Amino acid sequence: MNLPLLKTVIESEVPCLAICRGFQELNVVCGGTLHQKLHELANFIEHREDKSADISTQYGLSHTVAIEPGGILEKHWGEKRVEVNSVHTQGIARLGEGLRIEAKALDGLIEAVSFQSEAFTLGVQWHPEWKVTENPFYSTIFKLFGDACRHRSSMREREYEQAKEVAERQ
Repeated sequence: MNLPLLKTVIESEVPCLAICRGFQELNVVCGGTLHQKLHELANFIEHREDKSADISTQYGLSHTVAIEPGGILEKHWGEKRVEVNSVHTQGIARLGEGLRIEAKALDGLIEAVSFQSEAFTLGVQWHPEWKVTENPFYSTIFKLFGDACRHRSSMREREYEQAKEVAERQ
């Protein structure tokens, strides 16, 4: 059910921030594939949370991601590496069409992607909503998304006003 909606969002150029499963679904919608059980593959670090730990530990910062050059994150964050949380078992195996890599875990797993279009579409494997006000990197992601939503809204309002003026002249 989410996949057709996500496809429509992309096609309609609505700003999109895809988090965790949404990140995985974004890749699948674009024709990519997923590793189903990262923890069973020898070349990846542990990306699952410790379910016996308290929630702050489970969602706490757990590994580094390297920010790829030339993307949204590099442009607006500026640092080459940043710590993120990690609470997932699946991960990108083959990158979907039209997606660019924004960040990778140090084990090589793709952790963030953007869609190559005019609209803001960013997918992250981690949970930036966790303690967002305490984490400047996470706050930056939500600021970018909010800015994109406000920009789209103002563009739509202008289009509406222009269409209204044309209709009134007829």
